[in-house]
Amino acid sequence: MSLKSSNKVEANRYQLEIEVDGEAFETAINAAYKKGVNKINVPGFRKGKAPRQMIEKLYGKDVFYEDAMNSLYPEALDSAVNEANLKLVNDKIDLDIVSADENGFVFKATITVEPEVSIDNYKGISVTEKSTEITQEAIDAEILKAKERGSRLITVEDRAAQNGDTAVIDFEGFLDGVPFEGGKAENYNLNLGGGQFIPGFEEQIVGHNANDEFTITVTFPEDYQSEELKGKETEFKIKLHEIKTRELPEFDDEFVKDISDKETVEEYLEQVKEDLKKRLVDESETDKDNQINEKLIELVEAEIPEAMYKNKATDMIRDFEMRLRSQGMDLNTYLNYMGMDEAALQASYLPQAEKSVKLRLALEKIADLEKFEVSEADIENEFSKMAEIYQMEVDKIKSLVQSEDLAKDLKVQKAHDFVKTNAVMN
Repeated sequence: MSLKSSNKVEANRYQLEIEVDGEAFETAINAAYKKGVNKINVPGFRKGKAPRQMIEKLYGKDVFYEDAMNSLYPEALDSAVNEANLKLVNDKIDLDIVSADENGFVFKATITVEPEVSIDNYKGISVTEKSTEITQEAIDAEILKAKERGSRLITVEDRAAQNGDTAVIDFEGFLDGVPFEGGKAENYNLNLGGGQFIPGFEEQIVGHNANDEFTITVTFPEDYQSEELKGKETEFKIKLHEIKTRELPEFDDEFVKDISDKETVEEYLEQVKEDLKKRLVDESETDKDNQINEKLIELVEAEIPEAMYKNKATDMIRDFEMRLRSQGMDLNTYLNYMGMDEAALQASYLPQAEKSVKLRLALEKIADLEKFEVSEADIENEFSKMAEIYQMEVDKIKSLVQSEDLAKDLKVQKAHDFVKTNAVMN
């Protein structure tokens, strides 16, 4: 198998002319004969026992050519792409036979490839550092969260409902005077001001007292998942059974002992400050990474084929589907619930996919420009890390992840670390 020629026919599309030698073709033809002989009837022979020469005499010399060529295309194309130093993109491949006989066959394949990439000014990117200073406001917020976790709901009887309360309600929705599916519940605990329901619903509960019965009018958003309800004005009949509010505990030594392994407020506050510092540092590093990524996406120059964006979006949807399954839901159920189809879901992922593809191309180019290398020790170390993270045997990880792919990922990480190290921090 050899590459005869490689010609660029349009942006990111190449036509390769590929030759498969007679020996490889003959081996494939013989394999096609053995696979297909049981399906061919030849007078005078039991089914599956007719010699290949007899079948070729009856049906033509090329009777097994198509099956043989189909078996050889993938390897021949992969070899030719590597020889042409191109990176194949999963997209439409146009195949045309040039010639075929006992000496082999020649075919043309028009393929989509990854683009030529250029990137400048990736050294010295300006990055604004996010503050890691621990403020009293941040400490107070952490204390409030702890108190809210340790709070309890108590019934309010001497005032009307207000934001922050939990209203226990019955409700039933009507569209043009007719109840609609999914619009009814009893003794529902609604956190007022939490944004659980459509705009205008919770706001109209506020100000009412326990045991009030009343009707509210709301308009469903234009992008609501139900076609029946999107953009429609509806009425809800409400019965407010009970108003509850959260009673916060005192922040003292006894409370601290209940919620942590600390004995005093002072010890607890030291732990809060330590945790806050770590979180702020992590957030600052993540923010730096995000700033660098956005800048690299701006700097990269390439005519990127649309197929790369679509393929990435498909990969992201596949990952999302796996997460759904781990939660006991399948993709079709999710799409029905959201009122979407697969095309709409892929469209929603395309902007994120586009950024991901551009960033990857930028970092791969930087890795090439800086001539980064990955050693066998680097790869083995990464396999060990992955095995520890996923709690699997190293050999199992190796069976799931190709060393070549891991090496590419490590080069990309080195490129990102390089850009970050050389960034100008403000």
